[in-house]
Amino acid sequence: MKQPLIISRPSSSPTTTAIKVHALHKHYNNLAAVRGIDFSVHKGEMFGLIGPDGAGKTTTFHILGGVMEATAGEVEIFGQPARDARLITGYLTQQFSLYLDLSIDENLRYAAGLRQVADDLLQERRQKYLKLMNLDKFGDRLAGQLSGGMKQKLALCCALVSQPEVLLLDEPTTGVDPVSRREFWDVLAELSAEGMTIVVATPYLDEAERCHRVALMYGGQIQEIGTPADLRANLGLHRLEVRTANLTTTEEILSQTVQNNIIDVQIFGDRLDVLVPDLDAGETEVRQLLQQHQLPSPTIERGEPTLENVFVTRLRQQGSVPQFFPFPRSRMRGVEGQESFKPIPVNQQTQQLAIYAQNLSRVFGKFQAVKDVNVEVRYGEIFGLLGANGAGKTTTIKMLCGLLEASGGEISLGGETGNLRSADLRRRIGYMSQKFTLYDDLTILQNLEFYSGVYGVPRKLRREKIDWVIATCGLEGQENLVTGQLPGGWKQRVAFGASVMHEPDILFLDEPTSGVDPLARRQFWKLINDFARNGTAILVTTHYLEEAEQCNRMSFMVAGETVAEGSPSAIKASQPGQLIEIIVNQNQTASKLLKQHFDSWRISIFADRLHVVLDNPEKEINQITQLLAANQININSLRPIPFSLEDAFIGIVERSQI
Repeated sequence: MKQPLIISRPSSSPTTTAIKVHALHKHYNNLAAVRGIDFSVHKGEMFGLIGPDGAGKTTTFHILGGVMEATAGEVEIFGQPARDARLITGYLTQQFSLYLDLSIDENLRYAAGLRQVADDLLQERRQKYLKLMNLDKFGDRLAGQLSGGMKQKLALCCALVSQPEVLLLDEPTTGVDPVSRREFWDVLAELSAEGMTIVVATPYLDEAERCHRVALMYGGQIQEIGTPADLRANLGLHRLEVRTANLTTTEEILSQTVQNNIIDVQIFGDRLDVLVPDLDAGETEVRQLLQQHQLPSPTIERGEPTLENVFVTRLRQQGSVPQFFPFPRSRMRGVEGQESFKPIPVNQQTQQLAIYAQNLSRVFGKFQAVKDVNVEVRYGEIFGLLGANGAGKTTTIKMLCGLLEASGGEISLGGETGNLRSADLRRRIGYMSQKFTLYDDLTILQNLEFYSGVYGVPRKLRREKIDWVIATCGLEGQENLVTGQLPGGWKQRVAFGASVMHEPDILFLDEPTSGVDPLARRQFWKLINDFARNGTAILVTTHYLEEAEQCNRMSFMVAGETVAEGSPSAIKASQPGQLIEIIVNQNQTASKLLKQHFDSWRISIFADRLHVVLDNPEKEINQITQLLAANQININSLRPIPFSLEDAFIGIVERSQI
């Protein structure tokens, strides 16, 4: 059995082992989901378990939570078998563990009752956690009426209400907006500092950077364990941030010449991340390649790799990168009539509005969910509709694609202003909802056959389209698996394939990459961009704002209203003040201290550094340096940096609520 590479060991100081896992195996009939893993977690440690979809993470969590027996091996929590330690273990599963016909308060009270939490403690913790998650004003709202992200927030509160000694979190922030994600991870850091032991799985590797140690898991085995800094250092690579006006062309050129001096290339918003073994040789290679293709000289900054770079590179070395299969397009695109497609010429499409809404509104009883929203999306364009949970994004999408009647305003979809439910129009639209659009009790193949029929894909083309979805998802030979048995990330891939088989002119994607690992996210966006280049109008929502930078234009919604609109670069450039990056020797302590003197949203932890938003940097930088020095916190680096889209999003949302 291959042993994991341990590149960071516990210090020699006395520690209490909270979790001990030894030679753990779990088999489902002939499938070995977990194959002999070993790790331990110390009391008060935040331990991250990361890996691709299907790596065995959720199975490991089930065993740690005492809800599943291992096939072989040993699992102890504070010296007890996991099953006997359930009363001191909080466990948030990937699936919502809520009663949808109970209110927020009733769900919280029920969870507290199961854990025998006293009434006074329940009230105290209710105030703390519901306020943190911005749910304190909705205590009487049924869980079934909450958005996906709000449900996840409530489930987090239910897991925390008993103040467990060990907290297991399986992708806890999937579907949660960036503001709440940052706040939640700040809470985890405080709980860890107070002595709570936390094991967390996350597909967002910027979050995993905040763990004390991380285990990289794939193929049912743990391959590496160490601190994020040690994992990055052990990679033996460096990162170049390449900025140029010809980003897509530059990516294609560099990707085609991946060799000794260039290991990996990926678009991140307005830059390329290029991994190289040697900074000087790598930068020279990039500049020479662009010069050979008569492209302008790029701006290049040097940096260290991120944990996401480590994740992707390690999987590449294992041969686990999904292959890209070009979509099998028909000769003519557009509306299906009988057995042939009526073409809408792409050159006409790029001049036309595919989605148009003016003063769009929606009222539910006395609650106005959407207020005078305007949307314009052209064919061949990717438009991002972004906002915090409950901002009205999904309601807006449902109105735009005819699933929900608008209370007011005008809508034009594919040139149709009247019947948005017509059969012809529906065959031109693809829709991937926030909740999986698949039938869990059908096989993958049965789901795809069903949707190809619903969308009117000609019979002679169905097999080719279905084969493409299965190949793109990496599920060859497994197409007869019941869909409900798939990990969440794989379900998302199949659902995306089902929504595009009929080559839609207009595509609605509501959080398509939610819970999907970084490698699969790359593939999603390669496909999304491919459809856009071929004339499809795409409206997408996402909480992962690094990927949202790939949108041509976007708008931010807050409380049902549009508060900002433009290209990603324009939105970032419009931010007031200055973003400051600070590296100190006591990150968590510094963050907590600064939040006592500045608005808490202005301070955020990014791995081993802080991001601080200042409106008056000249005055406030002096205040910060004096404050940190007075508390014996050393500043190793302090510099202004450009706003990221996530920083801009949080600033816009928070300022709009003042």
